[in-house]
Amino acid sequence: MIDILITEDNKELSTLMSDFLRAEGYVVSVADSGEKAVSLFERYGAKLVLLDVMLPGMDGFAVCERIRKISDAPIFILSAKGGKTDKLSGLTLGADDYMEKPFDIDILLAKIAGLFKRRYSLCEITSGNLRLNKAEKLAYKDNVLLEMTGKEFELLQLLVENPGKTLTKEYLFNTIWGSDSESESQTLTVHIRWLREKIEENPKKPERIQTVWGVGYKFV
Repeated sequence: MIDILITEDNKELSTLMSDFLRAEGYVVSVADSGEKAVSLFERYGAKLVLLDVMLPGMDGFAVCERIRKISDAPIFILSAKGGKTDKLSGLTLGADDYMEKPFDIDILLAKIAGLFKRRYSLCEITSGNLRLNKAEKLAYKDNVLLEMTGKEFELLQLLVENPGKTLTKEYLFNTIWGSDSESESQTLTVHIRWLREKIEENPKKPERIQTVWGVGYKFV
């Protein structure tokens, strides 16, 4: 899922916003038309939509209405149309905020940070350059989505949620696979190797998932 979908046909403004947001660690996509915004949202989803009103083809109000029919994702309208009627139209269609252009980028960033903290912090874990979304079972390294199985994600989540603690092999295996699982305990070793290949800078010399010989593993 995209963190923030910017829908803006002014390339200079969309580039400016995306640069600022990416510098804050958000995964950003940009659409320069209403149709492209709807297509991207339907395909990938987004945690927040930043939406201009005056767009080629489908305008921002129509995009807002379309998205609101399929999702409760937050929508911020950013528009040069600052009249009361326009603001009421946007909010009535389901927008969560309406900011008039030109807007202060620092205020926008503060609003976005507040939204993400209130809405998403409980379902996300961060550790260094790793970010785990527990609700969607997705893991990111340097904001790049990592391909991993459900068991890999569960194992990584368990490790990340217990930083600095040595977790025994028995505890890890029983928690993820179950004590009555038909899987062999060697499965844990294989999954640890797979995780290291995905999150470590040098999997042969792991720094994040450390082996505690004869006991288990520790996440640093």
